[in-house]
Amino acid sequence: MATVNWLDQPEDHDYPAAADYLALVMDDATVQSAVQALRDAPIVHKKAKDILRAAGLSLLPVDNPHVASDLQRIQKGKSLSPILLVRGDATAGIPAQVADGYHRVCASYHTDENTDIPAKIAKL
Repeated sequence: MATVNWLDQPEDHDYPAAADYLALVMDDATVQSAVQALRDAPIVHKKAKDILRAAGLSLLPVDNPHVASDLQRIQKGKSLSPILLVRGDATAGIPAQVADGYHRVCASYHTDENTDIPAKIAKL
């Protein structure tokens, strides 16, 4: 079983990618606040299986082109970028949002569902 290696911090291009996604589910002001909160958030570690459950997302298959690419990176020992999350609210029925890194979460899950994934979590 391969080990998933991670960068210490998200890559710079991850934040605009997160903003692009979040603009589909939030107004512009909230997107700006969320991205700033992501930039300021510390790195925490969460399991791949828990991230998918909290976000209510399905596991993408290994033949998804982006998942396959990340799996190849894992096999080659290359480091993946930590993921960016926006905290949900279970009491209000609001799932967490994987703002950037869904494919990396899925590739990590396929490697080992208990993979500890470094993440930044925005609390709005």
